[in-house]
Amino acid sequence: MTDDKDVLRDVWFGRIPTCFTLYQDEITEREAEPYYLLLPRVSYLTLVTDKVKKHFQKVMRQEDISEIWFEYEGTPLKWHYPIGLLFDLLASSSALPWNITVHFKSFPEKDLLHCPSKDVIEAHFMSCVKEADALKHKSQVINEMQKKITSNSGWVYKMTDLTSFGPSIGNSWNILQKKMDFVISLLEYTRQQLNGLSFRSFFDLCLQMDNCIH
Repeated sequence: MTDDKDVLRDVWFGRIPTCFTLYQDEITEREAEPYYLLLPRVSYLTLVTDKVKKHFQKVMRQEDISEIWFEYEGTPLKWHYPIGLLFDLLASSSALPWNITVHFKSFPEKDLLHCPSKDVIEAHFMSCVKEADALKHKSQVINEMQKKITSNSGWVYKMTDLTSFGPSIGNSWNILQKKMDFVISLLEYTRQQLNGLSFRSFFDLCLQMDNCIH
């Protein structure tokens, strides 16, 4: 299982160097400098871009700011897909840093879901996990997970500070191995939903489940 452990570490601690640039038609009071950030592969854009939002809001008038959204080369980025999955889908063959454009108006209603709070992100993720578990295990696994998640108020913190909750050499890896049957079933289900992408991309999704459990 050494190779599996290496892959797990690479994905879990993986970061994507990213350059955020304000859309050219956004109204600003002065020039907006690009903002650079290392994005964790297994988190979500709307969880880790608070600094990006604050950076660009400094050069904008309040009346010109509405809901933030991101796009890459004309494609709106779905916040409910993990960052690593978005990168693998759209930009894996491009040179780094990943260049993402930031918008504060003209929200693409037909392409993106609104994300009014971070609770929405957690609710969406857990909904996907529950659906996969219901198909594979008749909800047996999610019932056990829910007992731990209900008393856990640190979900957002875990998703934005993965180094504190990453897999270790000891018990964490052993625990993860015991969950692999459900992880693979979630992987297979999600692969069907999103048209059979690479194992690495969907492994990003599965690792988030392990993050929630702990």
